[in-house]
Amino acid sequence: MINVTQSYMGNPEKFKSYVDGLYRSRWLTNRGPLCCELEERLKDYLGVRNIVLVSNGTLALQLAYRAMGIEGSAVTTPFSFVATSSTLAWEGITPVFADIDPATWNLAPQSIEAALREDTQAIVATHVFGNPCATEAIDKVARKHSLKVIYDGAHAFATGYRGESVLNHGHASTLSFHATKLFHTIEGGAIVTNDDDLAERIRLMSNFGIADYETIEGVGINAKLNEFCAAMGLTVLDDIDSILAQREEIADFYQRTLCDHVQLQSPTDGAQLNHSYFPIALPDHASMLAARAALQEQGINPRRYFYPSLDTLAYLQPQAIQPVSRDLAERVLCLPIYPGLSKEVQRTVATTLLRSHAPVSVPSFIGAR
Repeated sequence: MINVTQSYMGNPEKFKSYVDGLYRSRWLTNRGPLCCELEERLKDYLGVRNIVLVSNGTLALQLAYRAMGIEGSAVTTPFSFVATSSTLAWEGITPVFADIDPATWNLAPQSIEAALREDTQAIVATHVFGNPCATEAIDKVARKHSLKVIYDGAHAFATGYRGESVLNHGHASTLSFHATKLFHTIEGGAIVTNDDDLAERIRLMSNFGIADYETIEGVGINAKLNEFCAAMGLTVLDDIDSILAQREEIADFYQRTLCDHVQLQSPTDGAQLNHSYFPIALPDHASMLAARAALQEQGINPRRYFYPSLDTLAYLQPQAIQPVSRDLAERVLCLPIYPGLSKEVQRTVATTLLRSHAPVSVPSFIGAR
């Protein structure tokens, strides 16, 4: 099966050279030299002030909430990976859903205020598929109601917004470096913030609250990234410009081929996209199922991402119904997009979708399968 993504692993000899160094040093964790090097290189590449590497993107969210002292409830999006809301629930914070914008698929700023409760302390918004949120409008609501803003940027590595990294917005942004992401460390994640004090609290909390061998400054958890994962991150980072360029080329082909036949996510004004995913929305649930079945018959496995709409999850009830998110979740498929995806497979994806969606002619530029 051709899946939605394929983990990029970079030059094996380069990775091996890092691993050989680990065998010599025997320094495998606890902020080793490779983790420190990766943090510095990521700060420079992404253009951010502080970045703290952690062992996964889920812990990145939990540490951000803890370090910011968030309690009560938080307004969040129902159209996201489940970790966006499950991390809130895990930390004893009640997720309260507000609906999404039907064009950008991100949390709609105008829906936030109606969802606020007396105990609401934060807004947790996702840059869905790497498309930047309307950060200015969200920040305006946050300032009005004295709320913290955390952006789930799991899909937003190298996403630009109006000339800078989208990760610079809000009080903190989190990243996932899971193996399925365009930049990965096998397993891993990070918290980005412009607040130096917050970054230091997060760093302490990620290592049991230990400041030095004789000082424990507060409660913490083990969320450190190990050196083997950092070695993979450094290997992948060397090729990141090529990774982004190849993804852009595939996305451009899908865009030109499918734009008149399926609904596409609308880029936020001022966005420089990273093409971490290529989602499409079919007209209805039945059309989505038919398109998925047709692709699977060709050995291509699209993903229903995100499904289901998180406001439907039993363990998060009661919740107000979020109709835009529920409708979209029934219609969305993500298509294969990753470096090395062959032109033949790209053409097969496009022609299969066009023929399953409607009796339309296949554009001549697609060519024969």
